[in-house]
Amino acid sequence: MKLIGICGSPRNGNTEWMLHKMLEMAEKGGAQAELILLRNKDIKLCDGCLSCEAGGKERKGDCKIKDDMQEIYPKLLTADAWVIGTPVYFGMVSGLLKNFMDRTCPIWTKLDGKPIAGIAVAEEGPWDVIANIKTYASVCGMKWIGSVKALAKTPRQVAKDETVEKRLARLTAKLLQSAV
Repeated sequence: MKLIGICGSPRNGNTEWMLHKMLEMAEKGGAQAELILLRNKDIKLCDGCLSCEAGGKERKGDCKIKDDMQEIYPKLLTADAWVIGTPVYFGMVSGLLKNFMDRTCPIWTKLDGKPIAGIAVAEEGPWDVIANIKTYASVCGMKWIGSVKALAKTPRQVAKDETVEKRLARLTAKLLQSAV
């Protein structure tokens, strides 16, 4: 089984820690895991040209924008399951993650049934961000598995909360089972 983590945080903090924990647990469970740090990738904005829509519902997956998404697309397609992580900005996903989501337009019709989970970290509620990720998953026809939310203000603060690690373990197990 191949699990891919997508980190929408602009810094190495709580979101990345949670994703690392999940991927580490998945590897202990026999999965192959990879983390994509969007902050380290050159991903340009979608310009809405619609060239990726050639072929209608059976999109070819071609995007005229040549950047790091070209190396990411095959990883997304070959992964058995995804976990997306984001800090919460104004109740929504980070700009990095939203841009990534937009740039999956060339492949979204090929994600049908793929299991997906979400991770969100905020200083305080509300948790509309999970609804953002669930909406993305629904549009792509992906299978929503669940989420883990955590409150934290300072980097690595979630690492001190034992309940977070327990919830991550449950979500990891559920995600691994769903992809079998």
